[in-house]
Amino acid sequence: MARTTPYDHPLADAQPLYRRIAVELLGELNDGTIRPGGRLPGERRLAEHFGVSRETVRQALEVLRRDGLVATDRRGTHATLPGPPDRGLSPLAFPVGARAAVPGSVDRATVTWEPPSPEHAEALGLAPDRPTLVHRYESATADGRGRRTAVTSFSAVALAEVEELARYRHRADGAASAQLRQAYDWMRRAGLTLHHRDTISRPANAPSVRVTRRVHDQYARPLEITDLFLDAQQDALVYEFTLPAAG
Repeated sequence: MARTTPYDHPLADAQPLYRRIAVELLGELNDGTIRPGGRLPGERRLAEHFGVSRETVRQALEVLRRDGLVATDRRGTHATLPGPPDRGLSPLAFPVGARAAVPGSVDRATVTWEPPSPEHAEALGLAPDRPTLVHRYESATADGRGRRTAVTSFSAVALAEVEELARYRHRADGAASAQLRQAYDWMRRAGLTLHHRDTISRPANAPSVRVTRRVHDQYARPLEITDLFLDAQQDALVYEFTLPAAG
């Protein structure tokens, strides 16, 4: 069964605020933040999450309800998106190593459609000034310590072959939350074998560690490059590993 993409979904080009919220909420459902069949937060919590009124949330939910993407009964509103089984999922949550394993940590992730840095463009084989999907991630403990930041640029191959990533092009405004935790699982489900190569080094005169991650597929095509900075100190280290395609 063909899956809907932002290129043909009527929500993608909608202008009213409630339709924009519907698009953002649909994106979080596609991210797997709320599992298929899982219960959505209440209207008040959703209103706080998106910074809008409960009436706007109510209208957004009605849009998704009409499209059959959520359903409401006496127990509340539930996601009805089809989802693959959990078997064979990668233990790696994107971006690897960016999330602090400390209770109470907070994070923020967004995406933009823009030209990547020259270093990223060269690694991905992109022409200068050609835009692509760029993901930014920050996490820190509640008191601001242990800060970790990551910037990821995706290749044209990744966007062409991984449908879940391609959906983000039309909502890559740098403002909406974009937690791409399952990015590597999406790639594997698209039939891609993932080869990671991480280079870990310590920038000069900086109390941090830099991890540069390059991921390519079984055909040596680049898929993404990430620069991750952590508040720590460590000698340079390079390691590699491979994740086979799902199936």
